[in-house]
Amino acid sequence: MPFEKVVTRRFDNLEAHKIDTYVATGGYASLRKALDTTPEAVHNEVKAASVLGRGGAGFPAGVKWGFCPPGVWPRYLVVNGDESEPGTYKDRQLLERDPHQVIEGCLLACYAVGLTQCFLYIRGEMAHAQERVAAALNEAYEAGYVGKNILGTDFSVDIVLHWGAGAYIVGEETALIESLEGNRGMPRLKPPFFPAAVGLYGQPTIVNNVETLANLPWIVEHGAEAYTAMGAENSKGTRVFAVSGHVNNPGVFEVEFGTTTFRDIIEGSDYAGGVRDGKKLKAFIPGGASAPWFFEEHLDLPLEKTAVDQAGSMLGSGAIVVMDQDTDMVKACHNLVRFFARESCGKCTPCREGTTWLERILSRIIAGHGRPSDLSLLTEVCENISPGIAWPPKQTTICPLGPSAVSPIASSIERFRNEFEDYITLSDRRVIPVGAA
Repeated sequence: MPFEKVVTRRFDNLEAHKIDTYVATGGYASLRKALDTTPEAVHNEVKAASVLGRGGAGFPAGVKWGFCPPGVWPRYLVVNGDESEPGTYKDRQLLERDPHQVIEGCLLACYAVGLTQCFLYIRGEMAHAQERVAAALNEAYEAGYVGKNILGTDFSVDIVLHWGAGAYIVGEETALIESLEGNRGMPRLKPPFFPAAVGLYGQPTIVNNVETLANLPWIVEHGAEAYTAMGAENSKGTRVFAVSGHVNNPGVFEVEFGTTTFRDIIEGSDYAGGVRDGKKLKAFIPGGASAPWFFEEHLDLPLEKTAVDQAGSMLGSGAIVVMDQDTDMVKACHNLVRFFARESCGKCTPCREGTTWLERILSRIIAGHGRPSDLSLLTEVCENISPGIAWPPKQTTICPLGPSAVSPIASSIERFRNEFEDYITLSDRRVIPVGAA
């Protein structure tokens, strides 16, 4: 069924990143509308819209805003633009193609919660996004949409653009806060460091994802009722997914949240267009590299948080990675595990040592030196990082990076154990020259 696009409605306009185009297409009208009402009214509208966080956890944004302790000031808004999980690139597109929409979302959030300071943190490698946002911020300041006494009111907000250094771990909200404070990006223990209570500079801090905030202008413009008319019961509105891998038309697609299926977005002619070269689907990752893999029997699941959670995975960072029938699943697994091993911050021993072990064992298997005991050893190391190797994961680490490295191993060994065994069997048949160690 047709639906109205919320956050990608300007993507066909190549000039949408400029303030004149943005204003001409309704931009900053929601800010004007909000300033004619009370902050409480804006907060309640977002709360009624049930906007689930789009960064991975899926926690309702309006509810999250209410966690700041009353009477504690100052407090801050931190925008998490450190998108860096393999296959994930929807936020980068939003920042590059419609940066003013994100800025307006920041302003609406600040107004609703009574904030005067926002930090917009963008991943270090996303240079084009950084340049687009910097230019948009300069335009917004000059036009009076950001800064002191916005649009002639008593509402004032400063937005600081912060460029990251390219660490995946900084996508975790407390590690991002550490980075903003000038420290090495490492996650903090919870409790006591729940950002809403003790965040940036020890003050209450709201951390929201780029796409989450990009929804706000539309919600304020059209109302929560119009927003909740789209989507499923527990997943309202629309959501943006980045589809990559072995498909005919990889890209970023906005779909009605909870009613579109994986089959629709992977095979649909309006979306990814099916597996390339007419090949069969072997597996797909439903929500970024840290999510357990799905298979052909999961294609008709809706893109809905509860349904995907119950099936044993997550929608996570909104990245669907498709693997066709010719994919070497051992190498695919190794590729992901290598990423997590290299991005571990090293703070937690099970993650620092365990992910490195996992990567080394997989490298040994692929190099032709695998041992019959390697599969049980992989499982044992996974157990030490994520006891029970179940979903949702239990963890012996402060943040989920360690268990994220477990997901591809658990998924591939469970489903494609024979491919691992084939590598190990070939290793057993290797002819070792006389005198070799």
